[in-house]
Amino acid sequence: MKKFSVITLFPESIESFAQSSMLKRAQEAKILRISAINPRDYTTDKHRKTDDRPYGGGPGMVMKAEPILRAAEAALKRIKKHESRSKKNLDSKFLIPDSTKIIILSPRGKQFTNDLARRYAKKYVHLVLIAGHYEGIDARVKKILKAEEISTGPYVLTGGELPALTIIDAVSRQIKGVLGKEESLEESRTASSEVYTRPPEFTHKKKTHKVPAVLFSGNHAEVEAWRKKRAR
Repeated sequence: MKKFSVITLFPESIESFAQSSMLKRAQEAKILRISAINPRDYTTDKHRKTDDRPYGGGPGMVMKAEPILRAAEAALKRIKKHESRSKKNLDSKFLIPDSTKIIILSPRGKQFTNDLARRYAKKYVHLVLIAGHYEGIDARVKKILKAEEISTGPYVLTGGELPALTIIDAVSRQIKGVLGKEESLEESRTASSEVYTRPPEFTHKKKTHKVPAVLFSGNHAEVEAWRKKRAR
């Protein structure tokens, strides 16, 4: 079973998406499991404070290290000991199994790609995704957890929840049994610029729109050539 743990201040955003479409079906089939962990639950003050002003000055707030580290420790404790040989990290408090990957979602991180999604699906049993907010996360979190910073695109978002969900979706579809048909993984199908379904033609604002005749030809070679020509 593939496991995804998202450390987030907004667990409801993760839980809602995880209970829809193919992710819901895959969890019901026990192919994967998605859980959200709120670092506020691992604070020690009455206000459940997870951020503070940055040292050295500057705008905004920075997410504190300790609540995130405690949340990460809770995620790691959920991993069964027999799943993988463990190795020590910079902080002896954390034992990171070889089958676990810890990711910090950051606009300055390495670009996430479909090749990376395939590698994550093949190599790791457990992905821990840390969703940042505000001006970022205390840099000591990355050092202690030996986490990798990943970006899902050349833009800046309010928080890391959407990138975390993007990674979960992209990795999950690489796992056998998650998609209805394995053919859906083919690049020419997923990246096609033109797809059609019934009806074969309809009229919209007095103009008739038809499905290309080649798709009715029954000639599989011609259909495949047509699709490849239009694939991006």
